[in-house]
Amino acid sequence: MQRANYTLLTEFILTGVPHPPRLRTFLLVFFLLIYILTQLGNLLILITVCADTQLHARPMYIFLGALSIIDMGISSIIVPRLMMNFTPGIKPISFGSCVAQLYFYHFLGSSQCFLYTTMAYDRYLAICQPLRYPVLMSAKLSTLLVAGAWVAGSIHGAIQAILTFRLPYCGPNQVDYFFCDIPAVLKLACADTTVNELVTFVDIGVVVASCFSLILLSYIYIIRAILRIRTADGRRRAFSTCGAHVTIVTVYYVPCAFIYLRPDSHSLLDGAAALFPTAITPFLNPLIYTLRNQEVKLALRRMIRGQGAKSEM
Repeated sequence: MQRANYTLLTEFILTGVPHPPRLRTFLLVFFLLIYILTQLGNLLILITVCADTQLHARPMYIFLGALSIIDMGISSIIVPRLMMNFTPGIKPISFGSCVAQLYFYHFLGSSQCFLYTTMAYDRYLAICQPLRYPVLMSAKLSTLLVAGAWVAGSIHGAIQAILTFRLPYCGPNQVDYFFCDIPAVLKLACADTTVNELVTFVDIGVVVASCFSLILLSYIYIIRAILRIRTADGRRRAFSTCGAHVTIVTVYYVPCAFIYLRPDSHSLLDGAAALFPTAITPFLNPLIYTLRNQEVKLALRRMIRGQGAKSEM
């Protein structure tokens, strides 16, 4: 009966990233470039993996292709809306669009967590069980693992979206953030959010902690195996194989833990930290995996040479 007295919100206003007005044009151009380069870089990796016969059937590159799709999705969900905050006028987001943004962000973000864990396990098998690797990690199994990550991510995203928007929102409608995320949206609820905050902390905490623990365990075994390699060149190649993954995992997990795994996650630093998993990491992924991966660079050269030969004909 009490809920009948509420005038429920039909839209929200995202305040965006705090910035000096004189930097508005610069930030708009900066994030536009970040978005374009993110889409082009990840699309290039996806095309390279699909087109190159030496890559598209190998588990590591099946995971890399799936990661590129996730990066393009996260960037497309968040960055265009972020850029709108650097243009004149108030740009409200509808209630339904806010629900969709929160769902897809947590769907893709948690899928990315699971995928990073799977990639760490793949590197563990490749380095610690090299002779059995083709049997233990086939292309079919890697495809099933990617599908499992997507399904688990969709369930996680649905749980978070349903729990967040089952609450009444009756005003104010100003979200102190640059996209619809759980901590910022819950502050506007016209009901007690204690249960939501606890479930969010436990749910995201379990996903992040379990995935990170499995990644850490994998790399403990990987480092032990690498240190047993007798030649310096062999150790260098093994470390190079894992370096890109370790770099991206660090850039992704540290900001996520900072945002979601603190008792009171409402500080202004949350917005700056959230730029990493939403804009910076998707931009860096193709750069790191391309620059540090000789096989991807060779595949790119083969593809460019192939296109050049076709144009000459």
